[in-house]
Amino acid sequence: MKKLILITVLVMATSVAYADQSNVSKAQTFYPQGSQKTFKGPANLFTGDVKVDMLFPANDETSFSGAYVTFQPGARTNWHWHPAGQHMIVTDGVALTGTRDGKVIEFKEGETVWCPSELDHWHGATPEAPMTHLVISGVKDDKAVVWKEKVTDEQYMKR
Repeated sequence: MKKLILITVLVMATSVAYADQSNVSKAQTFYPQGSQKTFKGPANLFTGDVKVDMLFPANDETSFSGAYVTFQPGARTNWHWHPAGQHMIVTDGVALTGTRDGKVIEFKEGETVWCPSELDHWHGATPEAPMTHLVISGVKDDKAVVWKEKVTDEQYMKR
């Protein structure tokens, strides 16, 4: 009989706990245009003129962040990799992205490239025109990117 009463009390307590959770309201988070950081790509991480417009940060429920990154002609990132990968979606112009094996992909507005985790790569604009892309970067162990050395002109021009 004591076991039956204990089980009944536990079931009731669990039901009350779940009922309380269902009453917690969730709300969407709105990030008005310009509410996130905008900054010039630092010279130690980029070659040329680059502007980063953060759109949204990773949060308690998602492990990714997003930003528009605009590269002026000839501008590019350093070599780097992402612990949880990165999607790149060109929103204006033509992008270049290269890997250590010397392959360079050229992709234009509306096209997307997925870069898997821990793959050394770079990306940027063509020498002829500016480019903007939306990047959605995974975050793992509080890191979205691991930066490395500059991309040489020779590596950049392999297309």
